[in-house]
Order: sequence, then structure tokens, then C-alpha cells
Amino acid sequence: MNDEGAQKAPDGAAVAALTLDEFLPYRLDVCASLVSQALSRIYADRFKIGVPEWRVLVTLGEHELTTAKAIGLHSHMHKTKVSRAVAVLERRKLVARRANRADLREAFLSLTPAGRAIYSELAPLALDFARRLMDTVDVADRAALNRALTVLTERSAKIAADLANGRGARQSGA
Repeated sequence: MNDEGAQKAPDGAAVAALTLDEFLPYRLDVCASLVSQALSRIYADRFKIGVPEWRVLVTLGEHELTTAKAIGLHSHMHKTKVSRAVAVLERRKLVARRANRADLREAFLSLTPAGRAIYSELAPLALDFARRLMDTVDVADRAALNRALTVLTERSAKIAADLANGRGARQSGA
């Protein structure tokens, strides 16, 4: 590595050094992973559900009646993961499926009374977890953190869409 923090590529061109612990996508992923692991201890131990089932359950608790496709879009989960989670929750009688007469390829999903009871018990625990996590952020910094997360999420979605459409990240303003 030279003095400017760059390495040389085989063709002699300078390559910027990448320090993983300072790389924003890595730091966000580690933070999200640790938060998810900590939160999952609450619902995995108590309710015997995993992350995908938790996301489906909470999405249905929030939206009451929706489709698996809408859950996937809302929770950023692949359709097969949503499908498997719905199947697990159906077997446990926590989610009910009702045919969509306007489009027989999809069904409406909702929480059963048992699913609603778990959601009613789980939601305050999750909100308390989020509050305890946010308590570590200085009150004066919370609005800035929320704005930064919103902007980073929106920019990531734009870059992902651009890359999926064959345009490079630089073209999306990255």
C-alpha cells in the first residue's frame, strides 16, 4: 500500500484501499444484524418464531388484511421466504388465508384470533426494545438519525433499481 492509502492493481492503476470497519454498507449491515439478533431473542424464545415469521406477523398486525406479495414488498423479503413464513404461521393457526375473488392467483392474509393475541403481546415488547435502543442515541441526534436512515434507504433503493435496469451506480447519483 502506498502513502495515499491506495494499492496498485495488476495493470499498475491505483486502487483505493477498502477498510471494512469504515465501509458504510458493512457498518450498516453489522448494526442491522446485531439489532435483529437481539430483537429475535425476544420473539424466538417466547413465541417460537423466526425473523421471517415475525415480519409477516407484524406486517399483518399493522395492515390487518393484505397479500403475500404486499408483505414481501413491505418487509423487503423474497416471495419464497414470505411463502414459507406464511405456511409456518398457517400451520400454527396464527394466519388465515382467504381467496381473492378478483385474482385467484393470490389470497388475502390476516391474523387469526391466536395470531392477534401474539401480536398484541409481542408489539409492546418490540416497541420497548426499540425505545431502549434509541435511548442510547442522544436526544439531540435522534431526528438527524431518522433523517439519515430515510435518505440512505431511499438512495439504496434507487441505486438497486438503477443497477437492476442495467444502469451503473454512478448514474443514480451515488
